[in-house]
Amino acid sequence: MPKVKRARTVAAPPEELWELVSDPHHLPRWWPSVQRVEDATPTAWTKVLATPRGKTVRADYTRLRALPPEELVWRQEIDESPFERILASSEITISLVPAKHGATRVELRSVQRLRGMAWFGGLMVRRATSRQLDGALRALQDLKGSP
Repeated sequence: MPKVKRARTVAAPPEELWELVSDPHHLPRWWPSVQRVEDATPTAWTKVLATPRGKTVRADYTRLRALPPEELVWRQEIDESPFERILASSEITISLVPAKHGATRVELRSVQRLRGMAWFGGLMVRRATSRQLDGALRALQDLKGSP
C-alpha cells in the first residue's frame, strides 16, 4: 500500500489557504496536471487531467471530511474509471497547521491501495505520487509565497 507524505511551509495563514484548497474550482491553479474541474459541488467533483501525450483523463472525487481550516480528506472514486485496473482505493489528506509569522505548514498525505498484480508497481506509484504532491506544494508556495 503506497503511502506518501510531503510537507512545506507556505507564507499565508491557514484560513487563506483553506479558501484555496477546499474549493474544487481552484484545483487547476495548484494541483498538477489538472486542466479543469467539472460538475463541482462542495462535496464532489471531476478533475479533467492532461496526460503527457496530450489526451485527457477524467477522475471523480468525493470529499470525505472537512474540518475548516485544519483538515480536508478526498477520496478518488475508482469504480468504472480508467484507474480501476491499478487502484483499489486512493485518498488524499490536506492538513494545515499554523506556523510562525502567520505562515502555515501544509502537509499532503496520499494513501493508495493497489489492485491485484499492480502491487508490484508500488515503488513506481510511490515515486509518481511523491512528484505529484511535491508539485502541488510547490504551486501553493508559488501562489502564496514562502516564509
